[in-house]
Amino acid sequence: MKTTTAERWHSKNKALLFVLDCSRNLRMYRKHKYLVLMFVPVVMYYLVFCYGPMYGITIAFKDYSFSKGILGSDWIGFDNFKRLFAAPSFREVFRNTLILSFYKLATGFPATIAFAILLNELQQIRFKKVVQTISYLPHFLSWVILGGMFIQLLSPSSGPINQLLSLIGMKPIYFLGDVKWFRFTLVITSLWKGVGWGSIIYLAAIAGIDTQLYEAAIIDGARKFKQIIHITIPSLAPVITIMLIFSVGSIINDDFDQIFNLYNEAVYSVGDVISTYNYRIGLIQNEYGYSTALGLFKNLISVSLILLTNFLAKKYNDYGIW
Repeated sequence: MKTTTAERWHSKNKALLFVLDCSRNLRMYRKHKYLVLMFVPVVMYYLVFCYGPMYGITIAFKDYSFSKGILGSDWIGFDNFKRLFAAPSFREVFRNTLILSFYKLATGFPATIAFAILLNELQQIRFKKVVQTISYLPHFLSWVILGGMFIQLLSPSSGPINQLLSLIGMKPIYFLGDVKWFRFTLVITSLWKGVGWGSIIYLAAIAGIDTQLYEAAIIDGARKFKQIIHITIPSLAPVITIMLIFSVGSIINDDFDQIFNLYNEAVYSVGDVISTYNYRIGLIQNEYGYSTALGLFKNLISVSLILLTNFLAKKYNDYGIW
């Protein structure tokens, strides 16, 4: 394939074009210098609190000693990672993390979309606002507060739920102390807390759908269910894809606040996850190198999942993060 004169000129003068582009950008920055100054604190925040501490990743490859500091500690290569992968306790918490995250994704992701669609179909504005407000409220309560609430509500001796079960002849259920019920409790409480807040982005996307599509569907005789199947859900496909990519990417990032405030030693076998295990190893047992290696491994898995999910999404439906 022959190259044109313009293409040959561009290939020979890349440096000149780069300089011209930089000069153009500098003129634009000078023109909008006050907007640039407003952006400086944001950049400084991420440099100081996000990128600066990344130097601490080197602890994962050292036999870290608090007295010696990061620079003075001895390099041990991948010994912390070898120890991590060989530990039976790590394999258990890794399995628990994947199982719990999969349960939450399989229930919470479609439930959020369904709730947004159902909420959008409410005709009475006042009732719709009341439902929205009630569904958003749990998001603003910390798991410290909710943990105490659920411990009281689910108590096998004095909790109202178990009292209702006893009234109908059932035995008390140890929701937070029985390995058979603990994961179920985590999934349901997480769903209750997040489904309302998570529906906001889908409600915003639904509001942007062209109403003429629904009007045309009504003329053709399509009822509400068919309108949802053939108009609403296809129109939400880009948003659903992006949110799914983020959700899959965070499948390894368990909800530390929830689990830490609800679990106990009786349910460690099914409820102990990477974040709680990392907390005990790093902050209680002071094994900083081992803890940092675990955190680095978790972040690498998250990045890999995001890249893989984005690649598959772009391949099959042309939607993705980039």
